[in-house]
Amino acid sequence: MSDQQPTFAELGVAAEIVEALGESGIERVFSIQELTLPLALAGRDLIGQARTGMGKTFAFGVPLLDRVFDDAAIEELDGTPRALVITPTRELAVQVSEDLTLAASKTPVRLTTIYGGRPYDEQLNALEAGVDAVVGTPGRLLDLHERGDLVLDRVAILVLDEADEMLDLGFLPDIQRLWGALSQPLQTMLFSATMPAPILKLAREMMNKPVHIRAESADSSQLHDTTKQVVFVSHKMDKPEVVARVLQADGRGRTIIFTRTKRTAAEVAEDVARRGFAAGSVHGDLGQSARERSLEAFRKGDVEILVATDVAARGIDVDDVTHVINYQTPDDPMTYVHRIGRTGRAGRTGTAVTLVGFDETGKWKIISDELGLDMPEPPSWFSTSPELFDALSIPDDAKSSVGPAREVHGIPKRSGGEGQKQRSRSRSGSGSRSRSGRCR
Repeated sequence: MSDQQPTFAELGVAAEIVEALGESGIERVFSIQELTLPLALAGRDLIGQARTGMGKTFAFGVPLLDRVFDDAAIEELDGTPRALVITPTRELAVQVSEDLTLAASKTPVRLTTIYGGRPYDEQLNALEAGVDAVVGTPGRLLDLHERGDLVLDRVAILVLDEADEMLDLGFLPDIQRLWGALSQPLQTMLFSATMPAPILKLAREMMNKPVHIRAESADSSQLHDTTKQVVFVSHKMDKPEVVARVLQADGRGRTIIFTRTKRTAAEVAEDVARRGFAAGSVHGDLGQSARERSLEAFRKGDVEILVATDVAARGIDVDDVTHVINYQTPDDPMTYVHRIGRTGRAGRTGTAVTLVGFDETGKWKIISDELGLDMPEPPSWFSTSPELFDALSIPDDAKSSVGPAREVHGIPKRSGGEGQKQRSRSRSGSGSRSRSGRCR
């Protein structure tokens, strides 16, 4: 008997969707897809629970498209939406829409993406032209519906993606109002990495005998076992130097650097670019178009490093991220899980590096204890420590910079006092030292 996962074709997915996925090299399903597809294709309500990076988008997207395209139980397409996918962030809406567009490319199903931060006209024009499936964020979806521009009374399939994140961001009332506007016999699929009590309560009240599916056992670790975790205490003034060395580790490819604040994200992106690395940034102080440019450049490989805050990074769905760097310790264990879940995805290996500030040791101990990491008191390392070089396979000749200064992708170089002050601060302590001169 083959130990390979079944193919989409073997699970009964429409030939047009199978062909579209096959052209992108996608043939066999992940565990969450294998478990959900038969039920979802049959129109059952379900709750899909799996860690990030386990294939949730196609777990709901493929059956959604299959049913909208060719299910007698759903009314014939007439340009009003038959399916609605709600996501917590703009970036995730864009990513989900791109994946669904790929899978639907051989079908007549028309998709559009609706979210705030973009002009109304282009979204209204798309709705006027006719769409069969809509992916969007709660606020703009509700706005357009209440204006009468988004017709929801023909929607037969509802998907809530990253439901726990929507709860964290305060979208639950908007979700309930949108859900209440759907009058057709409805199939609902709710996907989430965790299942907090308010989400389970919502499911019980609104869903029709949902089947709860986990892609792994209930006591499985919330972290990918393919991710190597390197954690150490790092002095705030030395963190830029540490990051410069980590970015020169053997085998490092696409890398995400996480910060807690927008200001730190901007400073770190500027510092990394000044050291000669190709970097982009995604945080709340950037306009939507700048954020989209950075994300697209990262996905395409035009930049290899993305500096992001937690909320802005929730839409980053790139399988081949090799390294995640926590420049600042996350505020809570689940944020840590979400951050480092961006690497070690889809069976690949990855490395997660966490720089614990001296004022963050208490916060880190809580994370370690709750997640069972057995690292309550990590060692103190510097940018010159041999342990750092050994743990991350950093070459002996790694220096403070790798080439001429660059600009952060898509963001013009700032002029005036503030930008100059930031560049001056990040320049301090940037001289390289030989390995023999490292602190022991």
